[in-house]
Amino acid sequence: MRFIVSSSSLLKQLQAVGGVLNTSNTLPILDNFLFEINDKELTICASDLDTVMSTSLEVEAKDVGKVAIPAKFLMDTLKTFPDQPLTFSIEDNFQIEISSDQGKYKLSGYNGEEFPKTPNIENPSNVVISGDTLASAINKTIFATGNDSLKPAMNGVYFQLSNDSLTFVATDAHKLVRYKRMDAKADKPSAFIVPKKPLNQLKNVIDDTEDVKIEFNESNAKFLFGKYSVVCRLIDGKYPNYEAVIPNENPNRLVVDKAAFQNSIKRVSIFANKTTNQVRLKIKGSELNINAEDLDFANAANERLTCDYEGEDMEIGFNSRFLFEMLTNINSEQVILEMSSPNRAGILFPSETVDTEENILMLVMPVMLNA
Repeated sequence: MRFIVSSSSLLKQLQAVGGVLNTSNTLPILDNFLFEINDKELTICASDLDTVMSTSLEVEAKDVGKVAIPAKFLMDTLKTFPDQPLTFSIEDNFQIEISSDQGKYKLSGYNGEEFPKTPNIENPSNVVISGDTLASAINKTIFATGNDSLKPAMNGVYFQLSNDSLTFVATDAHKLVRYKRMDAKADKPSAFIVPKKPLNQLKNVIDDTEDVKIEFNESNAKFLFGKYSVVCRLIDGKYPNYEAVIPNENPNRLVVDKAAFQNSIKRVSIFANKTTNQVRLKIKGSELNINAEDLDFANAANERLTCDYEGEDMEIGFNSRFLFEMLTNINSEQVILEMSSPNRAGILFPSETVDTEENILMLVMPVMLNA
């Protein structure tokens, strides 16, 4: 088998799919990329058994065949080349010779037939959404997912499809994000939980101008767009009833400039206790006081902002890291924080909607105030 390919084009595709690879694998063959030549097209595949990602590019080739090539070895080699054509020659014993303008390089490959087969999704349902919508949904939810092995359902993003909208939800029990799109719909209601790893891969390569076709059944999902395909095993489990934890009665309503609020939290949180990351919000009239302290080191900081506030005077504590992440993912000049009491969750959302087809709500649990 022999083919000619651009070194930079090949490296770009390998880097796109390489994030799927684990640093340590139970199956040695998973340390390799699968190269498959068919009809002058090179398909490259990477797998960790739970997630399989593939891409393709056109090459000069007369043969067909497949070979597994050590991933790290190949990528380290390609990074050293300037952009130029490389000729790959694969012998029957899977020895690989790479020819460049500078010389020749030999390495050992493996039988491509030993590479795990990509799962076939039987009797799939499907939905098509724009790449821009999916990328936005992933970016605005994935930071709120959990890492608790005892609660696997929270370790992914919940896709909830209906006849009039698509809803994406992420929570780790301390914070929650519900991102709804009115411009994306499904033929019939359904729901599934996608793990973080394939979603991180997707957001890195999605083209905002292309549509993404999602095929899914009870156990797997497949994302198809452009030259890419991502197949992943879905998280098995029942997602928590997230609607039940969103408080409906929130009489205390704070409206504040997002940039000023976020920058204050960023500065003040440096002085907070490193275990709780607690910042204290004290709201009275049109004044918002943000303060933090670390009694162990006698560190303290306090800032004051003007705001619009309706409700009773209130003092409430939040994890500054959670607040900062949420504010980063809200596209609005001003944000609204609604609260009911110091021991109940706060609701954060944009004061004005840039995109009328988008609805985003973020919930953050309070941190118990120090005496």
